[in-house]
Amino acid sequence: MDPSRLRKLLEQVRRGRVTPRAALETLASLPFESTPSATVDHHRGIRQHLPEVILCQGKSTGQCVEIAGVILAASGRCLATRASEEQGEALVAAFPGAEWNRLARAVVLRPAPAGRGRPKRKKPTAGAARGKGVARGTFVLVVSAGTSDLPVAEEAAVTLEFMGVPARRVYDAGVAGIHRVLAHLKSLRSAAAIVVVAGMEGALASVVGGLTPRPVIAVPTSVGYGASFGGLAALLAMLNSCAAGVTVVNIDNGFGAGYAAGVIARQSRPGSPGGKS
Repeated sequence: MDPSRLRKLLEQVRRGRVTPRAALETLASLPFESTPSATVDHHRGIRQHLPEVILCQGKSTGQCVEIAGVILAASGRCLATRASEEQGEALVAAFPGAEWNRLARAVVLRPAPAGRGRPKRKKPTAGAARGKGVARGTFVLVVSAGTSDLPVAEEAAVTLEFMGVPARRVYDAGVAGIHRVLAHLKSLRSAAAIVVVAGMEGALASVVGGLTPRPVIAVPTSVGYGASFGGLAALLAMLNSCAAGVTVVNIDNGFGAGYAAGVIARQSRPGSPGGKS
C-alpha cells in the first residue's frame, strides 16, 4: 500500500467516514499477498519510498501482467523495469493508464483517469538539460557519457520521476568533449544529487565528482570494446575514483542509482525527516 493511500484511509476513519471494520478489511492483504507466481510485498511502500518494483527480466509476460495487477490494485501505482518489447506491449494493453518508455525499458502503471484514452508513449529528449524551471536543490541531474548509455540513464530518470523527484537530463556529455559537461556547471552545483552514467573507461564520474559538492551516484555501463569487459573496466575505474563524494552501483543498474539519488533528494526537502528546516 502506498503511504499516501494509507494516510487517506486513516484520516477517513478519524473523520468517521470509514468504519474501523471496513478499514481492517482494506488492510487485510497486508503485509503481503500470494499469487500463482509471486509473493507481493504490499508493505514495501510503507517501509520505503516505493511499492515493490517489478524486474521483468527473467519473468514471463503473463507473470509480469499478473504481478503488476496485484501491485496496482493495492498501491495505486507500479513500476516495471527491464521490460522486453513483448512485455511492454502486454502491460500497456492490460492497463490503459500505463506509460511505456521504450528506451528505458520501463513501464509506469497508474489507474487510467475516467474518459481518458490510451496515453502516448513518452519519448526522452537527449542533449540539453530538461526541467529548467525546477527550484535549486530539489532536482536530480542525470548525466550520460554517450548516446549508447541512454537506456541506463533513462531507467534512472524514469525511477526518479516515479518517486516524485524532478529529473533533469544532460546526455552525450562524455570526457572526449569535456566542454559539454562544463556547459552545465550551474546545474551540477545546484542539484540535490547527480547520477552519472558512463561506459568505456568510466572517467566521467571522476570529472563530475571533482566539479560539484553534491553526492554523485556513478553507474558503469556495459558499453565499450573488448577490453572494457562488459563494464568491468568502468566499474573498477569508478570504484577507484579520487574524487570525493562518488558512490558506485552495479553495472547497468540505472534503477538502483535513480532510487539512491531520489532518496537523497527527498531527504533534502524542507520538512522531510532528516531534511532541511
